Amino acid sequence: MSKLLSAKTKEVLLGPLNKNNPITVQVLGICSALAVTAKLEPALVMGISVTIIVALSNVIISLLRDTIPNRIRIIVQLVVVAALVTVVSEFLKAFAYDVSVQLSVYIGLIITNCILMGRLEAFAMSNRPWESFLDGIGNGIGYAWILVAVAFFRELLGSGTLFGIRVIPQALYDIGYVNNGLMMMPPMALILVACIIWIQRARNKELQEDN
Repeated sequence: MSKLLSAKTKEVLLGPLNKNNPITVQVLGICSALAVTAKLEPALVMGISVTIIVALSNVIISLLRDTIPNRIRIIVQLVVVAALVTVVSEFLKAFAYDVSVQLSVYIGLIITNCILMGRLEAFAMSNRPWESFLDGIGNGIGYAWILVAVAFFRELLGSGTLFGIRVIPQALYDIGYVNNGLMMMPPMALILVACIIWIQRARNKELQEDN
């Protein structure tokens, strides 16, 4: 048990949540962060999907790493990721069709997500399955919480709803409150991500660049 929860494995799991976040520190997966965060539900589903796919693909590649010829390793990684993405996509179509429609092509584009290929190359190809699984979970959750945080503010301030449920009372609208249409535009997602980066760097001195 101590090996499973050692200091190294804890850092592998928890590091991507903050000091090594794939979006705010590694600057990966920005495209989907801008594209699927207008509403909270698709952002959450996207985050969960990426977490599952990164974790499972990391484990599979870690198990196969000693048998994969170096010259075709990228092809093997793409095949593994594509198979998992297809399974997730079909699952969403079967059990969450409305969300699948909202996510449109972005579920399929998980195949090209820099986070996946980066973790497979940088971690799973040189580490054991358990560490690779934790790395996938950590990076997936690190990616997901940024999407959810951005989507929370965009939907709340842009539509007055959360998960499609009205949360801003009608009384506010009656006295002149108006939803901020800018929040529903992709540039606002970039601004919110920038705000998260600013807060994160302000709170973590080691992330600040030397002057």
